[in-house]
Amino acid sequence: MIAKSEFFAEALIEGSLVRRYKRFLADVRLPDGTEVTAHCPNTGSMLGCQPDGARVWLTSNDNPKRKLRYTWELVETLPGVMACINTARPNHQARMAIEHGVIPSLTGYATCKPEKRYGREKSRIDLHLSDHDSRPDAWVEVKNVTLCEAGVGYFPDAVSTRGQKHLRELMAQVQAGDRAVLVFCVNHTGITEVRPADHIDAAYGKLLRAASRAGVEVMAWQADLVKDSNPSGSLALVRPLPVILD
Repeated sequence: MIAKSEFFAEALIEGSLVRRYKRFLADVRLPDGTEVTAHCPNTGSMLGCQPDGARVWLTSNDNPKRKLRYTWELVETLPGVMACINTARPNHQARMAIEHGVIPSLTGYATCKPEKRYGREKSRIDLHLSDHDSRPDAWVEVKNVTLCEAGVGYFPDAVSTRGQKHLRELMAQVQAGDRAVLVFCVNHTGITEVRPADHIDAAYGKLLRAASRAGVEVMAWQADLVKDSNPSGSLALVRPLPVILD
């Protein structure tokens, strides 16, 4: 089954998940029975996002230089509940939301640059916003949230020393007089709120709370991945969700 897409440049191809392995590979069975190997663009544990036999949607690229033709994009984690597992998507989702004025607190910046080097720990910020009439530069870190437990979205889904480093870098930007913003990009339609995953990475949760107290702005925005009971491919961020740090 091929679904028309409002966000992806190409159509989405439906299949069923056979298995994910070696982190970056997934075997998928197409409706005609053909089994293909797709690139899995997600370095995390993908906890809860790879149930056996789940409906998945792939994109296809015929570039002969690619090792794998297909890329895994979406998964139905439960009947009617969708998640986007491609961690290359959230930065673009956040940038589009900022540039289209969807996130009110981040409007008014004339310049938005991705992947800018910064910080004492030699990081790259996802989005650097500058040239505002009255506000300091904003350093925006984007995180993909797909772990859902009883309607609660948790981050991270595995111990993340990299995520902890990013929080330290953001706090340093606040101390320097700039804005620092953490955007949880919620790519799971079953999530109604976001919390730190203390049961997975207690150090990250502790540091996130410290960052919030230090002035780092923490927010969550959710994408709609379903339209008329079918994946539309529209990954636009459409609604804020509460971030619970208590």
